Amino acid sequence: MSDGQARQPVRLALGLAYRGQAYHGWQSQPDGRTVQDALQKALSAFADAPVVTVCAGRTDAGVHAVNQIVHLDTTLQREPFSWVRGTNRYLPLDIAVQWCRPVPAGFHARNSARGRRYRFVVLESPVRPALEHGLVGWVFRPLDGQAMRDAAACLLGEHDFSAFRAADCQSPTPVKRLNQIEISRRGAYWRFDFDASAFLHHMVRNLLGSLVAVGNGRQPPGWMAEVLASKSREAAAPTFPPDGLYFMGPYYDEAWGIPGHTAAMDWVP
Repeated sequence: MSDGQARQPVRLALGLAYRGQAYHGWQSQPDGRTVQDALQKALSAFADAPVVTVCAGRTDAGVHAVNQIVHLDTTLQREPFSWVRGTNRYLPLDIAVQWCRPVPAGFHARNSARGRRYRFVVLESPVRPALEHGLVGWVFRPLDGQAMRDAAACLLGEHDFSAFRAADCQSPTPVKRLNQIEISRRGAYWRFDFDASAFLHHMVRNLLGSLVAVGNGRQPPGWMAEVLASKSREAAAPTFPPDGLYFMGPYYDEAWGIPGHTAAMDWVP
């Protein structure tokens, strides 16, 4: 066995930040224009061997991430900082590995996660965003924060979220546990933080679409409970665009030693 090769495969965990505007989501596709395709191409170039990754949460086209977690198995023996710098050398500028560390073979980026967090940043303004185009959502009607908080209260806990599920969702069950929704405002920018055991396809975008419908007065706060109970996608508001949606990352039991913070988190409004 040549120098630089480990006798047994090791499992590595990586933290990834990316802007999603230029990509067709996370999951690999035949056209190669996904974050997973770009990452695996860069990792394979660095390792000089094919590398396959597993992520904590698949993001949609246009959705950003600040601490997407992936794991991979490799026989290449390198220091963690070499994996970071070496892989970033081959990545486009809107994707960057933030950290790398070896983990036990039992760690799984998706299955070991105890929960996941998303953040939606939305500009309230009569004029569409320019400098922050793609990095924030946009509403031109004023939003009522307390009305949205009242509406969000009924969503907390374990529910059947079929009313907020995309038609092509592949989850085996629509039942998820929504742990927290925090709604705050700083200047013209609203921040919606979602924490759940897991999310259905388009669930966060569909939830936000309905929260905005309450916030701008088109629906009363009590309407949200009716939508949830209906279990019908047709009862909810339209899906909100992906602009301004950030996957903040999963979280795990401390024993795994997975970093829960990256510098990119300090940048997100």
